[in-house]
Amino acid sequence: MQQSQVARLTQQALEILERLTTTEGRLAVSAGLLFLTAVVALLVLPLAVRQVQRLVASRYMSGYVAETADAVGAYVPASFSGLLLRLAQVSVLGVAGLGMLVVWGLFEWAVTITDLFISAVPDLFKGGLSLLLVVLGFAASEQLKKAVGRLGEGSDRVTQHQEEIILRVGQVAIVVTVLAGALTLWGVNLSGLLVGAGFLGIVVGMAARQTLGALIAGFVLMFSRPFTIGDWVQIGDNEGIVTDITIFNTRVENFDGEFVVIPNDRVADQAITNRSQKGLLRLTLDVGVDYETDLEWAKDVAREAMTDVKHVVDSPPPHVVLKQFGDSAVVMELRFWIDHPTPPRKWRAISAVVSEVKTRFDGEGITIPFPQRTLSGRDDGLDARISTEEERVVADGDGD
Repeated sequence: MQQSQVARLTQQALEILERLTTTEGRLAVSAGLLFLTAVVALLVLPLAVRQVQRLVASRYMSGYVAETADAVGAYVPASFSGLLLRLAQVSVLGVAGLGMLVVWGLFEWAVTITDLFISAVPDLFKGGLSLLLVVLGFAASEQLKKAVGRLGEGSDRVTQHQEEIILRVGQVAIVVTVLAGALTLWGVNLSGLLVGAGFLGIVVGMAARQTLGALIAGFVLMFSRPFTIGDWVQIGDNEGIVTDITIFNTRVENFDGEFVVIPNDRVADQAITNRSQKGLLRLTLDVGVDYETDLEWAKDVAREAMTDVKHVVDSPPPHVVLKQFGDSAVVMELRFWIDHPTPPRKWRAISAVVSEVKTRFDGEGITIPFPQRTLSGRDDGLDARISTEEERVVADGDGD
């Protein structure tokens, strides 16, 4: 039964082809094929793609999926629906072209083109997937950048240095994943590449020990966070404001306006003093008062003077301690704190405290003595020795 139906269909196809032997018949069929192609490509396909787009958008396009789709669209010259429509239209045009070849008796050409297309389909599919992987890699990198930015804005514990390293490590992971996926699609054996990469890593590690040390130290600094950009630090003999932190080095601007670039491995090996991390910095000054001065009164005057300086914070309060006996004065140590410490604020506070204490001491009659020495002679002993010598001379004269 089935064989008879196939035979009947074959006979009908042959009859149709026989009718197409005339030019008029071929023109009529060509016109009909072109009309059908135009209707399908320009009317049916756009309507179908829009319906599919609405269905997908209503069910799946929300939240991160929508953001990812937007990110992908930023790197593609058309939307996904537009690409799908163009692909379907090209497919319809291709089928129509093959049909035109058959209609005009170029059946062998149609078979040859079809065979070439079928043989190229796997490579075209791999190329399309590879291109899609690249686009998805760019979109993932953009999404990672936005996510890291949101993480930094929502948390005070994540520094700009940490954001940069997280972003760079994530981007490297995305590139490696895309590259590995593309190579796998094209049938490349990754095991050989991994072995070669291992030997290459050993060679590079031996040749760039210092650079790798700075890189590892950069990760250590990221997690330990001894300082951030804008902090006033002292790293070994270098003191200044941190202006930039990278994976390999740290840049500090000293107080002469010079930029000092310190490799991160050297930063990790030296003592680091951070004067900005706490938000407060204690400063000290030594001042001497005369030995005749009431020390408790002098301490109260100095404490009130420091309290009235606007650069000095109220908590912790200023404090005065007696430090030592000097050559010509009793030395007191003035202790006071400043907030948001920077070198300019430090020197402004010190200058203001010196000026205010000097003014208060002058007003209260408290003397700040300068170094001096008092010379004294033993006059009584000298007179006694002279008298003894005179008596001895007189006695000797009487004896003569």
